[in-house]
Amino acid sequence: MRRTKGIGEVISDELKPRWVRDLTRFLPLKSQFVLTGNVRDLQIRALGGRAAAASLIEVLAATLNEAGYADIVRFDPVQGFSVIPNLDSTDEIDGPLLRLGLTPSNGRAAGGGDLLATTLQRLCELDEAPLALIVDFASRLIVRNDALSPAEQQLFTRALVTSQSAEARPVGPDRAPRFNTIIWIVEKEGDLPDWLTIDNPRLRHIPIAAPDRAARRAVAPSLVRGMPGGREASADTLEVAQEELVDATEGMLLVDLNAVAQLARAEGVAISEVSEAVRRYKVGVTEDAWRKIERRRILDGAETIQRRVVGQDHAIVHMLDIVKRAATGIGGGGRSGRPRGIAFLAGPTGVGKTELAKTVTELLFGDESAYIRFDMSEFSAEHADQRLIGAPPGYVGYDVGGELTNAVREKPFSVVLFDEIEKAHPRILDKFLQILDDGVLTSGRGERVYFSEALIIFTSNLGIYSTGPDGERRANVTSDQPFAEVQSRVRGEIENHFKLVLNRPEILNRFGENIIVFDFIRSEVAGKIFDSMVASVLADAASSGHPITMSADAHAVLKELCTADLANGGRGIRNKIEAYLINPLARALFEREADGPTVIKSITAGAITSLELESA
Repeated sequence: MRRTKGIGEVISDELKPRWVRDLTRFLPLKSQFVLTGNVRDLQIRALGGRAAAASLIEVLAATLNEAGYADIVRFDPVQGFSVIPNLDSTDEIDGPLLRLGLTPSNGRAAGGGDLLATTLQRLCELDEAPLALIVDFASRLIVRNDALSPAEQQLFTRALVTSQSAEARPVGPDRAPRFNTIIWIVEKEGDLPDWLTIDNPRLRHIPIAAPDRAARRAVAPSLVRGMPGGREASADTLEVAQEELVDATEGMLLVDLNAVAQLARAEGVAISEVSEAVRRYKVGVTEDAWRKIERRRILDGAETIQRRVVGQDHAIVHMLDIVKRAATGIGGGGRSGRPRGIAFLAGPTGVGKTELAKTVTELLFGDESAYIRFDMSEFSAEHADQRLIGAPPGYVGYDVGGELTNAVREKPFSVVLFDEIEKAHPRILDKFLQILDDGVLTSGRGERVYFSEALIIFTSNLGIYSTGPDGERRANVTSDQPFAEVQSRVRGEIENHFKLVLNRPEILNRFGENIIVFDFIRSEVAGKIFDSMVASVLADAASSGHPITMSADAHAVLKELCTADLANGGRGIRNKIEAYLINPLARALFEREADGPTVIKSITAGAITSLELESA
């Protein structure tokens, strides 16, 4: 008699999944079973004395064979009926189908929902050796659960009646009672009519859980041996590879572990690089883009960034440390699955937080616009998280997916910027727990999107203002305080916000020591920013055919006007330059008939700022 290799092998009790033990325990007591949950994953079975991964149908057949079922038939809505071979049976391959009154051919018989209903009745009336019928993809037998068609109604009414009228008969040397068992395999218990599954004393619902660490550890030895170099590796090397596979695949299914091993064989990833095989499987990218970043670009990064982010040297050093960790793979990504790096940039407005994120992106990609940016002020509504991860099934936009999950799936190697995170709804912050802890986010369509290759940056103005006992909003830090005090007070207010206001200290813990507090724009720094911005304006004017210079007096007046109030940081200086230089200069040049080099002799501020120009 033909059979699938390994079907009849006995799995030791300590390796058997819980659902297998439950099924075995209730076979003498229940006539029907509903298996739900992780039914499309591989399951644990024995192979050559070791645990290995096999399909659910194979493990079911082995369990039923061991329990005394020599004849097992599988049904699915596409292929109809088929016999699952059993080496211990002496019957012909078509024997089980003939017992059910079907017309077989080489172990198969066509059949649809109507014939299945009739077969259920015949199954209940069979005598002699018990027969098990596995109805696979049973969720697809119903179009709408709340509005059954007549044929669907008839099918499941037969199933209900059969479950109550079935009788167990003693089987085998120990005379254990056995039913002609029906096993329904569905994704969710609610996929079948409630009146069949709920309060039915002859039907048992058995959920199949996702594999835990013990299950992954059980199949890891057989998988790593099949990787390149696995058969020649020492016992210590195998042990290290097994642990690395188990650690790197947290939250993944056994079918994913099996695919990782297949990918490693296909692409020649050695047993010593298990985490690399897992990384390739997760993000679908063969090369590690982080390793391709030019070392010199990062080494010279401080000088590059300081040209655009002035007066925040401590923040630049801290940010570059995070980038260097990301590039070397230390502390993020890889085995842990967490993002390559995480940074929380806090401080006053206009001090360079977003500019630092842009500059780091340019440092890595050569293009500051290459980052994925989300303005979190647009996600203040409770259900705005659906924009990020996608709408759940049944809702408008389900087929489109989420903006965040789609973007990271397309560009796994990226900088993801969440601007002004404090403005997002607290419910959305919960989504970041998955990202920061496991480096994964489940979309509305149930797809797992991995962030293990991403650098995550948050910006926030938290800690600059606080709410007093009277509910009034007041400044928590001011520019006349030393930076050490500013840093301490901002950190304290951030902690209070996450712990006391949001009641989510776990999110704060994910940031750890990666909270980078920016200083106020001090007067000496403001002068450098002012000079840089003015030089940029004059360079733009020259490139447009208007060579402009400024007298010392005009420059001094403009500097005083633009740096008198630094409450809005560099952004405030830019706004003042626009008001006191760019706008009046454009007006004066437009009204002036003479061309050629021009000198700004003086600036007069007022309701309408005016410039005095003369030819150079």
